[in-house]
Amino acid sequence: MPRSTTARTPDSPHPDGLPMPRRAVAGASVIAAIVLVVLDAAIVNIALPTVANTLRVAPADTVWIITAYQLALVIALLPIGALGESVGHRKVFVGGVLLFTAASAGCALAPTLPWLIAARFVQGLGGAAVMALGVALLRFVYPQRLLGAAIGWNALAIALASAAGPTVGAGILAIAPWPVLFAVNIPVGIVVLATARALPTVMGSKRRLDPASVAFNAGFFAALVMGAESLAAQPLRGAALLLGAALCLAGLVRRESGREAPLVPLDLLRVRSFRLSVVASVLCFTGQMAGAVALPFYLQHGLGQDTVTAGLFLVPWPLATAVAAPIAGRLSDRVGTGWLCAVGGLLLAAGLALAAVWPLGQDPRPLLVFMVMCGFGFGLFQTPNNRNMLLTVPKARSGAAGGMQGTARLVGQTAGAVLMTVLFSLLSDPEAAPRLGLGLAAALTLAGGLTSLLRVPAGGAAEPIEAPVSSR
Repeated sequence: MPRSTTARTPDSPHPDGLPMPRRAVAGASVIAAIVLVVLDAAIVNIALPTVANTLRVAPADTVWIITAYQLALVIALLPIGALGESVGHRKVFVGGVLLFTAASAGCALAPTLPWLIAARFVQGLGGAAVMALGVALLRFVYPQRLLGAAIGWNALAIALASAAGPTVGAGILAIAPWPVLFAVNIPVGIVVLATARALPTVMGSKRRLDPASVAFNAGFFAALVMGAESLAAQPLRGAALLLGAALCLAGLVRRESGREAPLVPLDLLRVRSFRLSVVASVLCFTGQMAGAVALPFYLQHGLGQDTVTAGLFLVPWPLATAVAAPIAGRLSDRVGTGWLCAVGGLLLAAGLALAAVWPLGQDPRPLLVFMVMCGFGFGLFQTPNNRNMLLTVPKARSGAAGGMQGTARLVGQTAGAVLMTVLFSLLSDPEAAPRLGLGLAAALTLAGGLTSLLRVPAGGAAEPIEAPVSSR
């Protein structure tokens, strides 16, 4: 019989969270690691023109610096979650931080673009361990009564890191060459590794990962992302890649069906509340990304704003998310998460819809109000939805739940970007495509909110916690 991941060990004598002050140090370690990964992704985008000039490569080629990182993330999230359950969450989390930090040094020392792209791919593998297992570890760090608040503070830190990323990147580039953008990760990574000693040691199940399933998983997500990105410009190539993705997915599901803890968490997806949270997450992240891509084009091409002004109009969104996240976290410990997610999705949909239909030609200032609505709604949705994904599955499957949470986010964001690519390809009007994109984003986030309502039990009963998971 495999050992339970909830068994007590000398390092984790408290099954319902750690005592203070160890809890505070452990929570700070997880949040710092996640912020490190998020901030790195946010600051690199602004450096692409500088990297192109320094390494003397075409600007289009530098996009692979971003693509390699995202591809590694989406490929590795589910296998990393399963590996964490097998050998222990803390071991894999710490290994991910170490790999991310070492790859950051590789990025800083990169003499050529291929070297940099390869180092970014390795960075993404380390980042996947942090994103998948960081959230799962919070469940062992905090008692259940405080988990919603902890997820809220985590979401606050992510929102602030995302908002500050471009500014931090621009500030570093103003006084230092681009390799410093990656070098600054090294001291932060060392601090995270030092504080990670406070994290609880949870014994793994010792289940082996199936190499064929890992290969099918990698083939599916790689073909899906690359096929979706090339579908508009190269339809035949995109269609072929998407067909390959479908075949890999079929092989993966066939191979993993009936396993006790499958790589793709089919057992968790049988839990209705978890499944609905995943669907709602994909829908809302698709709408969020479509809106995030459409708004700068709408502001600059449709409303005639300059780049700086357009950027200022977008600032209220992440700031409102940062305000809403801890509020939503505390509320989710007291109120049904289905209702909170529904209200958040509806508010996000309303903000996007108003941005799409409001006559802003004469005065774009109402857009600031709409951005606050979007940001607050997104924060109100995201935190309770993440909490529900964690608490509706057994603790032993927290790694898989964390991996699925990150996968749902990345799939949604990729779908939102592809949606806008298709619209820009089909519509030549510089204002029509962004406004239609905002309208479709509103419809998707509305669907996400309504999906969350399906989780509300009849008669207002509490939502199930740690629902039983069948392995059949």
